Amino acid sequence: MIDESDRHKGHSGSRPGGETHFRVRIGASELAGKTRIAQHRAIMDALDAEIKGGVHALAIEVIADGAPTVLPSRV
Repeated sequence: MIDESDRHKGHSGSRPGGETHFRVRIGASELAGKTRIAQHRAIMDALDAEIKGGVHALAIEVIADGAPTVLPSRV
């Protein structure tokens, strides 16, 4: 999970203290073979409590399980 709230200050859904805009980058064998919509639904279901706790926006990046990733420097 990458908190990108600082990039959205002043935008809709932003609030003092952040924790409103996130990006999740995930690779899991459980997501392999599922459609993009099914992958996103599974991730949203897994994060249900966090989302209901005030997350305004969630960007989801599903990567091939085990694929190397380069995380942005803002992490």
